[in-house]
Amino acid sequence: MTKIDVQPGIMEIALYQSGEATIEGVSDIVKLSANENPYGAGDAAKEAFRKAGQNMHRYPGTDHAALRGAIGEVHGLNADQIICGVGSDEVLQFISQSFAGPGDEIIYTEHGFSMYPILAHACGATPVKVAERERVVDVDAILNACTDKTKIVFIANPANPTGTMIGGNEMARLAKGLPEGCLLVHDGAYTEYVEGFDGGAGLVDSCDNVIMTRTFSKIYGLGGLRVGWGYGPKELIDVLNRVRQPFNLSNMQMEVAEAAVRDTEFVARCRSDNARLRAWLAEALAELGVPSDTSCANFILARFASEDEANACDAFLRKEGVIVRKVAGYGLPNCLRITVGDEAGCRRVAYAVKSFKEQKA
Repeated sequence: MTKIDVQPGIMEIALYQSGEATIEGVSDIVKLSANENPYGAGDAAKEAFRKAGQNMHRYPGTDHAALRGAIGEVHGLNADQIICGVGSDEVLQFISQSFAGPGDEIIYTEHGFSMYPILAHACGATPVKVAERERVVDVDAILNACTDKTKIVFIANPANPTGTMIGGNEMARLAKGLPEGCLLVHDGAYTEYVEGFDGGAGLVDSCDNVIMTRTFSKIYGLGGLRVGWGYGPKELIDVLNRVRQPFNLSNMQMEVAEAAVRDTEFVARCRSDNARLRAWLAEALAELGVPSDTSCANFILARFASEDEANACDAFLRKEGVIVRKVAGYGLPNCLRITVGDEAGCRRVAYAVKSFKEQKA
C-alpha cells in the first residue's frame, strides 16, 4: 500500500470540542454552553433569511461587496479593507495560512481560544503558549516570549473563556513592541458586548501590523449560518483574498448578515439585556461562594473551590437540565463557563447552583 505523508503539524491537532446541546433522557434543556444569543436572530435577519431562500439556485458574488459595504457603513470602516469568511474562524485560518509556516512560531495565551494552537499546527508552525496574569492577558509576558521566529500573536479581546479584556493602550503597546514582520491578530468575537468599543479598528488604522476579526455568531444570533469578517491594512487583506475560496459565502449568508449588521437597535437591546443579566448572575453566584472575574462578554467564568467541586456541580446541573461548559482543556479545571441566557435561563442556573451548594452542606 502506498504511504501517503501527512503535512507537518496536522497530526498534532486535537479535535475541537463544541458545547453540548442535549442530555440523554432530559427534554427540558437550557443550553448555556456555547455563548449563543438567547434571543436568537433579529426580525430583520429572519426576514432576509426567508427572502434569500427564493434564490438558492443562483451562485453568489465573489467579492462580498454588499456585505462589506454594509459593515463599513455601520462601523465607519473602509470596505476595501474588509474580508468576509465562514465565521471569523475562516478569516483566522486565512491569516495563519498566509503568514506562518514550518519553522515559524505563533503565540497565544494560556487560557486563549483553543482554535489558536489548532491553526498553528495546521500551517506547520509551532504554537507557543504564554502565561496570563490572573486570567488576564499579560503584554510583557508576550513581548518577552517573542523571537525572530514569531510571525503571529493571537489575542482575543474580550477573551474566551475568561471574559476579561485589556485596554487600548496595552493593545497598542503590544502591537508596537512586536518584532518586525510579526502580525498581531485582535480577535473581537465579543466586541459588540462592550459599549462603545471599536474592536480594535482604531489600532488597525494606526498600525501596519494589526488585523482584527469579528463574527456574526454571537450578538447577531447567526451562529448557525457561519459568517465572520476581518479588517486590516489593504495590502494584508489583498493577501488573504488570494487564499480565500471565491464562493466561500452563499447568497443567504451574505444577505442575512447584511440585514443583521444594519439592525443596530436589536444589537443595542441585546447588549443592554446581556449587561443587566450578566451582572445579576455574577452577583447571584458570588453570594453562593462562586466568584468570577468581571466579564466583558456574554458569559461568566464561574470559579469553584476545586476541580472536584466544579465537576460535581456540572454533573448536578446536567441532572437539572442545565448545560454549561467545562473548561479544563483551557487550563481552568476548577471553572465552569456559563453563557448569560435570558432572564428565565439565568434564574434557572442560579437556582440550580444554589441547590447544589445546599445539598453539599
